Amino acid sequence: MKKTTQSSPDPSVFETVDISKLSEITEPLVSARLRNPKHPDPVSQVFTIVPDVDTISLLCHACETLASLNVMSTDLACELESSRRNVALAIQQMAVLAELLVNRALDNLDPPGGMPEKSPNSHR
Repeated sequence: MKKTTQSSPDPSVFETVDISKLSEITEPLVSARLRNPKHPDPVSQVFTIVPDVDTISLLCHACETLASLNVMSTDLACELESSRRNVALAIQQMAVLAELLVNRALDNLDPPGGMPEKSPNSHR
């Protein structure tokens, strides 16, 4: 059986893209959204979340997404130097912090091991 492989695109194709044309298209859309908040945001309509999804599922998916962001930003930081590396590490640290917050929210909704949830005023 013969296996066909797709060749990589010709780099010259990317050099012919006119960035100014892209901004001519996107700028009016962004400006219209800023001038009129009731104007639908075309970007937000690309991705939607089913309305009936429960909170625990949403938080679990957010946690998984943040864990992936953590790994990607750590990998990127390893390839960078100087201040760009510091920026990537800052993004990684923010992802870890957000992941910790989401995990705590999950624990508050469904305490591990059937332990009773602590009262909000309790710090221990």
